[in-house]
Amino acid sequence: MRAVSLEGRGNLGEWRDAARALLAAQIHPDDVRWTTSGGAEDLFGINQVPVAQGPADSMSAAFSVPKAFVQAAEAALCHSEPDRFSLLYRILWRLQRDRALLGDAADPDIIQLKALIKNVRRDAHKMTAFVRFREVPPGQAGGRRAFVAWFEPEHFIVARTAPFFQRRFTDMDWLIATPKGSAMWNGRSLETSTVPAERPQAEDATDELWRTYFANIFNPARLKIKAMQAEMPKKYWKNMPEADLIPGLIAGAEQRVAEMAARQASQPPAFHERLQAAWQEKADDEEGALSRAPRDALALLKREAETCDRCALHCHATQTVFGEGPIDAALMFVGEQPGDQEDLAGRAFVGPAGTVFDHALSSAGIERERSYVTNAVKHFKYEMRGKRRIHQRPNVGEIEHCRWWLARELEIVKPKIVVAMGGSAYFSLTGERKPLQDVRGHPVALAKGQILFVTVHPSYLLRIPDEVMRQREVARFQSDMQAVQTLLRLV
Repeated sequence: MRAVSLEGRGNLGEWRDAARALLAAQIHPDDVRWTTSGGAEDLFGINQVPVAQGPADSMSAAFSVPKAFVQAAEAALCHSEPDRFSLLYRILWRLQRDRALLGDAADPDIIQLKALIKNVRRDAHKMTAFVRFREVPPGQAGGRRAFVAWFEPEHFIVARTAPFFQRRFTDMDWLIATPKGSAMWNGRSLETSTVPAERPQAEDATDELWRTYFANIFNPARLKIKAMQAEMPKKYWKNMPEADLIPGLIAGAEQRVAEMAARQASQPPAFHERLQAAWQEKADDEEGALSRAPRDALALLKREAETCDRCALHCHATQTVFGEGPIDAALMFVGEQPGDQEDLAGRAFVGPAGTVFDHALSSAGIERERSYVTNAVKHFKYEMRGKRRIHQRPNVGEIEHCRWWLARELEIVKPKIVVAMGGSAYFSLTGERKPLQDVRGHPVALAKGQILFVTVHPSYLLRIPDEVMRQREVARFQSDMQAVQTLLRLV
């Protein structure tokens, strides 16, 4: 039996080195006892057999693991579950024989691993939500404002979560102390430690601000105690100044609801009719603008789209990216959705795909300034990977919600030819889902005498890894644009 003692405070390196040595020696998981420094077994030194250490490169050369396992192990090791070391080594051992193990959602070890990771992520989320900073005197004369906070996490998540606070509070010096380590930011470097910290003694006016804020947002009519405790577990209350108010607010909720009902107005306020009349007058003006001039109608439509909340995409996007171009454009290009740079600039096709698009138009003799360019979806859909926002394809529901805007653009601009770039644009314009190769390059009649031409989205060309194939597809895309130019001359 091999016994391996680790500090066990969320450090991937110490477990990885021990696991590599054990695996290189072909030690079966059942023959390893994992302990943490200072634990009962470590205290009495039961079966403490040192693990042979060697150069990491020589050991790793004999075996490899998927990148996903390294990421999973990094998270799971932050858990305080004593069995986490043996679980990870058991999975590592099995991965050498079954490379697809991580994808087996029914495997007991994988289920347990995912549970550990979920708990760690939840604990980190609670830390970002419930840390309460208190101001202390600056560390040096004329220094920046300084703050301290005390938090009691369940797991070893301080180093994992500290970068969030560095990004959010980079303009102040701060220290977060916990029984499982600490993190400190001084404006230049972020330092973390796994040494248990002592609780700092500090209280300032911020505590009263938290109490005032919480008392004002507390709605007794919507009180659901179990739901509140699920989102704000009681174990965190002792370190949150506003939590002092919770028992009293809960106890008086029923009475406050009754008082609110008694104060409820039985008739509209005196100014209600005047306000309603003003809104009606504004609506009449906007309806008149739609009928007076197409240019005014398009500008009004764009302003209306700026506050679009038809689907959830608006919650995370920087802004609505509406179409642009001449009101009487004979040619309309429809893409999928704005990308990262379009989302920031508020204009369609200004990023890398826009560069490919502009070059293809130029090679075909099409002037972008005389064309109307828009997207099937007006908000950027993405997922965060580190600090990068990675494009995600909009789903059918999101495209359906945005079809109303595109239909209004078509109605106002009245182009002769509409070019759908990509499957999302084709679906938005026709409601049909067909393989792109089946409809590409074949003009199709739309309602009101308009002609639809289908091609690929320029971003597709950027994702082709093979250079020869990419050049061939770029040439084909340019050929499509030349066909559009020829078609435009004929209509």
